[in-house]
Amino acid sequence: MSEPAPRHSHESHGHSPAAAETHEPHDAVEGVIHAVPIVLPIVGGVLMFLLAWIAIYLA
Repeated sequence: MSEPAPRHSHESHGHSPAAAETHEPHDAVEGVIHAVPIVLPIVGGVLMFLLAWIAIYLA
């Protein structure tokens, strides 16, 4: 029986320098996009609270 083809990973384990040069840089957006569904409602709630507090304070 033949062996299955090796699986490729995003990590470099002693590959040639040419392979490292073709690796795409890490995108900053991809690093934080998983937190947006949690952070966005919290920040929105804090902003609404502050705006309401300012409106009551000025009234």
